[in-house]
Order: sequence, then structure tokens, then C-alpha cells
Amino acid sequence: MKKITTYENKKVLVLGLAKSGFSAAKLLHELGALVTVNDGKPFDENPEAQDLLALGIKVVTGSHPIELLDEDFSVMVKNPGIPYNHPLVAKAQEMGIPVITEVELAYEVAECPIIGITGTNGKTTTTTMMGLLLNAGESKGMARLAGNIGYPASSVAQEAQADDKIVMELSSFQLMGITDFHPNVAVITNIYEAHIDYHGTREEYVKAKWEIQKNMTTEDYLILNWNQEELRMLSQTTQAQILPFSTTEVLEKGAYCVEGIIYYNQEKIMDASDLGVPGAHNIENALAAITVAKLYEISTEAIKQTLHLFHGVPHRTQYVGEIQGRKFYNDSKATNILATEMALSGFAPEKMILLAGGLDRGNSFEELVPSLQNVKALIAFGETKHKLVEAGQKAGIQVIEITDNVETAVPLALALSDEEDVILLSPANASWDQYPNFEIRGTRFMEAVNKLK
Repeated sequence: MKKITTYENKKVLVLGLAKSGFSAAKLLHELGALVTVNDGKPFDENPEAQDLLALGIKVVTGSHPIELLDEDFSVMVKNPGIPYNHPLVAKAQEMGIPVITEVELAYEVAECPIIGITGTNGKTTTTTMMGLLLNAGESKGMARLAGNIGYPASSVAQEAQADDKIVMELSSFQLMGITDFHPNVAVITNIYEAHIDYHGTREEYVKAKWEIQKNMTTEDYLILNWNQEELRMLSQTTQAQILPFSTTEVLEKGAYCVEGIIYYNQEKIMDASDLGVPGAHNIENALAAITVAKLYEISTEAIKQTLHLFHGVPHRTQYVGEIQGRKFYNDSKATNILATEMALSGFAPEKMILLAGGLDRGNSFEELVPSLQNVKALIAFGETKHKLVEAGQKAGIQVIEITDNVETAVPLALALSDEEDVILLSPANASWDQYPNFEIRGTRFMEAVNKLK
């Protein structure tokens, strides 16, 4: 880690804990900052705050008193999930206090190159693929995953050596809080409409995603999904060198897939059918990851072997196992319609038993209807079960059932299925009506499958 003096004897407010805030507070303390942490969770229910207090860091918990800003802070490090209209954040900006996120700190202390990955869908799978590919072919150093994938960037940056590479998944929330952050290579997997409740408009959401390249130079590489006209247009506004990927056309440079074969710069890499994860969206993810691997001179053979053996990230079209000739897949991370549409595109619908449902956010499922056509059976649960039944009926699904939850859906799906069918949990909804998060929902699904085994 670089030993920087930027924060020495400077007052810094860390707003919001969780993994990233906890990591940022410890790093800033080590860098000599006078750190105050403010978190909404009460102190007696807040082990992170208790640990930080034991280190000598000032903690204020249980509320967010505006008077905190009377202390003449030099900078605020904000948890990405806290919106900019939060009273403390808005007041800090009004006072001219810089507001950054923890990934900016990570960049400041990192000794090694950073590869940044953002996008609406596919970030985690692409990041994971990329880490595996880089580690499959590197003779020195290692690729370290960081960021929105679950490993605080500022912790990873402290551990990384000069020969390493940090492969950092970045959300739009994190990217809004950067100033000098500068990846050597960046990837945008795709951009669709998302998080409008946070950003306000689609334009602001796209603007946040595009921040990933704002400090890139002509020596850097920006890898973009060439299937999207919006990204083609944006590519004209960056200094970085563009490397496109596409599943719809042959490219002079970059990665593409035509007639079921994946190429990079005209060289055949592998058959798309040899990827260890199904779906057209995973071909796009693989193309992005292959482009980065080739930039770092990973061999074609290492790429083929690694991507063939990669069977997905937990809860993202994850292969769970086979029972009586039926294959089970866990796609609990599909918390919106688009993610479920992508998951469904990877399977033959006439062999598909779909498990879906969850938190009702007021939307209909009209957009999902085309993807549901020819699906063999639908099992709906949760608050949106009746809306999903209506969408299934519009799509002409012959077998539709309602059940209590994911656990009861699994044995029902087995009973409705035949040999060679696929049973897919891809809810198209958030989990919070019945489960604390999508991970627990996916775990319950896998436990139910294993119980049947």
C-alpha cells in the first residue's frame, strides 16, 4: 500500500458503516486521520462501531445529528447506499465539504493497476470470470476481486502488491463518489434502466455509470458492449482506447460471437456452447472477460479451460445439481424483470419450470410475457404471485401453480417436471417480502433441492 499523507491530522467523517464504511474508517485511522464515524444503528447492536471505538475512533450511532458538521471536516466518506439527499450529505455539499466513496480511498493507496467493471447486469459474473482468467495465466502477482462484489476495495488495496491487479466491481452509487479514481482498464457490461429511485432519472443513472472513464487517458482501455447504440454514442466522448464486444456482428478488433463461435481479433477462442454457464447474457459477460484476458496476454488454451469449468457465481444462474434427470438452477439474484428475461434466454422454454415471485413494488409483468411464451410451467409465490399468474396466463402457459415460498416450490416443481426438464429459480422480484436478501432466498432454494436428493 502507498503510504500517503493526504489525510494526516485531517478531520474525516465516515457516514454509514457496513463493510465499506468499516474498512474505510480503519484505513483512514491508519493514515493518521482524525476519524469520526456516524451510523444509524444503535451502539449496542453495532459490532463494527464497537470495534472502531476500541481502536480509538470516535463513533456517533443511533441517529445522524446535523451538528456533527460543526467540527470542520476536510472530507466525508459516504456509504454508497446513502442517497445524496440525506440531510448530512446535502449539508456537507452545501458547506463545500468533498463527499467521496470508499473506492476513491482504495485508488489513492493502491500500488497496482485497477480493472474496473460496471454495468446494469452481469457485473459480478464478469468480474468473477475476469479474476479466474487472469489468475489462470499469470506467472507473477495475482488478480484480487474487490468492490461491489463483496470485498471492500480499501481493504483489498491495502493488501495488494505491486505485481497484482485489483479487479473491482463498481456500482453507480460508488462511481458517483469518485474524484481522481483512474482504472487502467474499464468495462461497461451494458446499460439498462435501473435504480431510478436513487438517481432520479435514467440520464443521471447513465451519467453515474459513465464516470468510470472520466480520468482515463489515451493509454487506457475501455471495453464496451457494442450491441448497445447508447454505448457506441458515448464511446465518442472518452479519451480511452475503445475495445468493443458484440454478439450481433463481426468486429475488426475486440471480441465477438457469430454462429456460436467466440472470437477475439479474428482468432477463434472457443465454441459458445463450451461455456460452463448458460444464456446469451453470459456469452456477453464472457466476451468482456476474454477481452481483458487477451489484453494481459492470457493464452487461448487457458481461457478455454477456465471458462468451460466456470459454473457461475452463487445465486446467478448457478447450477445446483440434478435429480431424476432434472437440472436445477439458482438465479435468486434476478431481482428485476430484465434479469429473469436474460436467464430464460439461456434455456429451451418448453423444458422450463420457472419459479418466480417476491416483493410487490407496484409494477406489472407485462414486459415478461414474451419471455414466458412456451414455458412449460410457472410456480408463483410471494406478494407478486397473482400478478405473475396473470402474466403467465397471457403468455399461454398451460400449467400454473401458486405456492407459499421457495421451499415449497421446489418439491412441487419436481412433481410437475419430466426428465430433461430445467427447474429455474429466477424470481424477477426482490426478496424482502419473505427473505432478508436474495442470498438467503437462494440458499433456501438450494437447501430444498439438496433435501430432495
